[in-house]
Amino acid sequence: MKATCSIKHTLFGLFFLVSACSSGQSTADHTGVGGAALNPEKILIVYLTRTKNTKAVAEMIYEKVGGALVELELEVPYPEDYRAIVAQVAKENESGYLPLLKTKVDVSKYEVVFIGFPTWGMQLPPPMKSFLTQYDLSGKTVVPFNTNAGYGVGSSFDKVKELCPDSTIKEGLSTKGGIERDGIYYVMEGEKEKQVRVEVEKWLKKIQVLK
Repeated sequence: MKATCSIKHTLFGLFFLVSACSSGQSTADHTGVGGAALNPEKILIVYLTRTKNTKAVAEMIYEKVGGALVELELEVPYPEDYRAIVAQVAKENESGYLPLLKTKVDVSKYEVVFIGFPTWGMQLPPPMKSFLTQYDLSGKTVVPFNTNAGYGVGSSFDKVKELCPDSTIKEGLSTKGGIERDGIYYVMEGEKEKQVRVEVEKWLKKIQVLK
């Protein structure tokens, strides 16, 4: 499990200065729904990643809004071989099996929960189904974000809504990541990274997380 970072913020006038536990810093103005102040200490960013593209997007969000950054890990990791993981995930989706999570997190202290994941088999990955089933996000704002091989989110965003019936679901972000099947893995660098950073900032402003 990646280290969970709890960030302390000092209010100067109308701006938050985010002292991140990584090297990045943010001076963004955080706002909630209706323009109310959004406390970065109430933000959780949970993500599932395989080729590190979803992780990169999660870190971009973190740099803008702060909060706690948590990677989902399993008790029994998936196989490294691409064909093997595809076959295993297909069986899990068919049977409804939810893999056990090694990651533990106290969601009670958070009000806004970003959840990030790749598209697997045009569905929400089983580990994220495990997370949303295990943890009660009722009354919280849930914000999905996704990377995919160019085929879109499939049914994943709809599944998030289904598993969080008593949460406020914000409009999700989806961007193209790697294509593991074709041997294209990490792509969030160079011009692609710049492009996605712009997408992330525009999206956060659109959903009223940033001004």
